Amino acid sequence: MVDRITKEHRSWNMSRIRSKDTSPEKRVRSFLHRAGFRFRLHVKNLPGSPDIVLPKHRTAIFVHGCYWHRHSGCKFAYTPKTRVDFWQDKFEQNVVRDKKKEALLLEAGWAVLTVWECETREDEKLTQVLHSLIDKQGE
Repeated sequence: MVDRITKEHRSWNMSRIRSKDTSPEKRVRSFLHRAGFRFRLHVKNLPGSPDIVLPKHRTAIFVHGCYWHRHSGCKFAYTPKTRVDFWQDKFEQNVVRDKKKEALLLEAGWAVLTVWECETREDEKLTQVLHSLIDKQGE
């Protein structure tokens, strides 16, 4: 199957995909801030530069896009119809890298939480996902 848009336009589209300060990430940060958590962003000296770090709770939070990080069973984790082998390899590398980053953080004594993009769309779902953090704060 041939790509329907030019190489230049595809490059432009891909250049617009953000890796930091995404809408889902901002929603999680806003939620945490309202709940009274203080955090740091993109701490470079931790494996994988987690999106959000709660130093007081030794917790690293990754806010993953369902498409790029392959959220199992999610409708947003579809595979493109063109260049299927390329995309499957790319997605597999992302998943392996995510697991490696999480393992390194766990070895270093950090708790790791992954929040998926689809979980940030509704406040109720986000509350459920981050509920364990809220419970820890009360301890």
